[in-house]
Amino acid sequence: MKRLVKLIFFATAAISFAACGGPANNAPASNANANSNASSNANAAKPVAAAPTVDTLLAMDKEANAAYIKGDSKFFETFLSDKFVIYDHGQRVDRAATIKMIGGVKCAIKDGWTLTDPQMAKIDNDTYVVSYKSNMEGTCTMGGKTEKQPSPVRASSVWIRSGDKWMAAFHGENPIIDPKAPPPPPKKVEPKKADPKKEDKPAVNSDSIASVAKPKPDANTDALVKVHTSGWEAFKAKDAKKFDEITSANLSFVDAVGAWYGSKAAVIKLWTETTKCEGITKVGVSDGFASALSPTVELLTAKGTADGKCDGQKNGDLYQTAVYVKEGDAWKLAFMVESAAM
Repeated sequence: MKRLVKLIFFATAAISFAACGGPANNAPASNANANSNASSNANAAKPVAAAPTVDTLLAMDKEANAAYIKGDSKFFETFLSDKFVIYDHGQRVDRAATIKMIGGVKCAIKDGWTLTDPQMAKIDNDTYVVSYKSNMEGTCTMGGKTEKQPSPVRASSVWIRSGDKWMAAFHGENPIIDPKAPPPPPKKVEPKKADPKKEDKPAVNSDSIASVAKPKPDANTDALVKVHTSGWEAFKAKDAKKFDEITSANLSFVDAVGAWYGSKAAVIKLWTETTKCEGITKVGVSDGFASALSPTVELLTAKGTADGKCDGQKNGDLYQTAVYVKEGDAWKLAFMVESAAM
């Protein structure tokens, strides 16, 4: 995860009262009206967070990075939206699980780490994306396993307005890789053979699992998966017209090697012209799961796949997090980040 600071902007509102005249016996009614108007105006004067700048969002992400390095899970209790999701290696991780995970992190990161090249994209008035390069040297230990942190990475956070502040609703990171020199595939690890002398015992009581309600995709999931699948079909056909139809004017994208594309024209050109593909005969989308960030913005996680090759590399599965915005009666893709399924 990465940093973020609470931003509170207070909006001011002028409250005007109409003068009331008339006989003395009308005073109680006039006072009642005045109290009603005051109450109404007080509600209207609730503070609302101002539209963010790229600098304010980057500053908040920096705070989150610092808190993550220290394993400060308490920081994230007022930082992450109730709708927060991470999509890691094909697994959706919600707010509660993320905060619990951060509490067990121990990092040894060298001083001087930086967040650079910030980019911001608007999804709608209440939803923004900020993406940046993170450079950190060091290790982090989680679950008893210590690993070197990949660096540099392209990180992306989705921010939603919540009253008088902005809160994180998604965070993802992709190592920045030279596509001409990809890293070697991970070594295959042979599974350990079971010891027949030891009885396998469940790590968690089955009754406790049954008592916990698993999250369910929302009612728009099927519709969003259908649109998303049409995007993969458009990719196979190199159909720029279809992409123009199913994407918003503010479309932005982070690819699997950590590159940022900040305009609709640039993204469509990448998918239909720049990426050279051959032998694609079938595409598909599976494991679709959508959750609402607002009545008109949905976050869809899914696994997309294609056969054949692109840019000389064999295609495979891609884990994708896509933010869709509703324009009229249509859902349109506004932002997406994808990572290779290793």
